[in-house]
Amino acid sequence: MKKIKSLLLLSILMVLTLALAACGSDSSNGDGDGGGDGDKPKFLQMVTGGTSGTYYPLGGEIAQIITDETGIQTDAVASNASAENVASLRDGDAEIGFVQTDVMAYAVEGINAFEGKPVDNVLALASLYPETIQIVTAADSDINSVEDLKGKTVSVGAPASGTYVNAEQILEVYGMTMDDIDVQNLDFDESTGGIQDGNIDAAFITAGAPTGAIEGLAATTPVKIVPLEQDKIAALIEKYPYYAEDTVPAGTYQLEEDVSTVAVLAMLAISDSVSEDVAYDITKAIFENADSLTHAKAEYITLESALDGIGMKLHPGAEKYYKEQGIME
Repeated sequence: MKKIKSLLLLSILMVLTLALAACGSDSSNGDGDGGGDGDKPKFLQMVTGGTSGTYYPLGGEIAQIITDETGIQTDAVASNASAENVASLRDGDAEIGFVQTDVMAYAVEGINAFEGKPVDNVLALASLYPETIQIVTAADSDINSVEDLKGKTVSVGAPASGTYVNAEQILEVYGMTMDDIDVQNLDFDESTGGIQDGNIDAAFITAGAPTGAIEGLAATTPVKIVPLEQDKIAALIEKYPYYAEDTVPAGTYQLEEDVSTVAVLAMLAISDSVSEDVAYDITKAIFENADSLTHAKAEYITLESALDGIGMKLHPGAEKYYKEQGIME
């Protein structure tokens, strides 16, 4: 009997010991978003752009790759794009975001939308593809040059957005300001809808070409893209080096000829709260699976161009991956 009691007591002690060990394990790993293995989170949020642009559909594909390859559930959500995305990363409302390289430069410097409030907790992950500045109007309009925008009703995107600043800077090299046009702050869908309905005359759209919103418009209303002259392109690049010369090829939106314009670069930015290991895994996942992306802009997402246009600090995890791949010393 004493032997049975002793065995029973020993069994109870073993159960209690295992229960306490389990509690200790749960406590160390945590249950919140930041839980998981060590500092590996369970969830990540990626802020993209409007549903009719390039960021949103491409972001959805990239988020799926990150989810599949890292085991971290990554959700791509629509947003007002670059400036708002930087603010979301800065404020801890998201971990990864699509941003124009020029807007990221403004954030680091504390100018334009970030006047007097430089952002120091957002880092670069990768450069992705060129974002073409497209000034779109109806094919039968009398707008054939930037100067022809004077006095017209023109959508320039949300105030302080990347598109807005692009419009401002292009007008500047033509000796114009926002005061010379009737400014409308519309998103891409509203802009193309306004052109179709005749409520606006033209719109600045900064996005990877072909852009869904313009393709949708071109399907019902013939369009043209207003060209930039070579001397103005040169002046713009000299003053703002993050621009690059670009072309909207003939055939895009049923255009009959190539159209000369400029582009900035789309990049992925990441919060410095993301650990080095996780940022490394994300970077590796993207570039080692880029060939599975179906979006038209995927062809530009290569290791060789991963650092193009990035004039800010890289996340240490991304830097580690690039050094392993031999594109950084």
